[in-house]
Amino acid sequence: MEFKASFIKVARRLFSWFRSLILALGVFCFILVLIAFTRLPYEAQRWLGDTDASYNFSPDYIIFLGGSGMPSESNLIRLYYVEQLASNFPSSKIIITHPYDSATAEEMSKVLVQMGVDKVRINKMVRGTNTREQALELKNSFSDLTMNKIVIVTSPENMYRTIKVFKNLNFLNVGGVSAYENAMYVDLTYNLKKVGGKDYVPDISSYMGIRYNFWNYLKLEITCLREFAAIIFYQLNGWI
Repeated sequence: MEFKASFIKVARRLFSWFRSLILALGVFCFILVLIAFTRLPYEAQRWLGDTDASYNFSPDYIIFLGGSGMPSESNLIRLYYVEQLASNFPSSKIIITHPYDSATAEEMSKVLVQMGVDKVRINKMVRGTNTREQALELKNSFSDLTMNKIVIVTSPENMYRTIKVFKNLNFLNVGGVSAYENAMYVDLTYNLKKVGGKDYVPDISSYMGIRYNFWNYLKLEITCLREFAAIIFYQLNGWI
């Protein structure tokens, strides 16, 4: 009987904790949904992408930080920005980094050449599976890199942490260009009845916030939350 009573007590306590956890998760998700109706996710990404990234020098090196396959949206948009920088600073060299995948790095190099970048300017470094390791490998592979002026191209949400990592490793002159997507300024409203919409379906054809902004911001929230978690992890390790 004593064992049974103890078991019931523990079970009730576990159930109470589980119920509290479910409630907390529900509140957290509800808050995320509410925030997705505001500009906060957009502002958070802008803060991550722009803080400490500005520079006022002509770079000696343009560093492309890659982490996806080819073709992929993230790599292709970064290549676009690398080409723009290469065109604006024709004397700069380019370093393509990618985690242990020389074939993908070579594909990215070919894309830059097709865009008009001289192949002689392009270097590749295919070691490192996170931002810290890639920065360390760059420092070890290019002995003069810390003394040169560098501009890093990466995703907006990764830029703040990247700049901090490089500065922590004593890179003296570091700037960044975040690979933002450009907004499409087109009127995407339509007439629901004209395209065969049903009478019993709510007409949201004119509400861009519900059709696009809400869902885009919801995805952006997850991206930024993941990045803030990574920033905390890097701070705990003393990497930034």
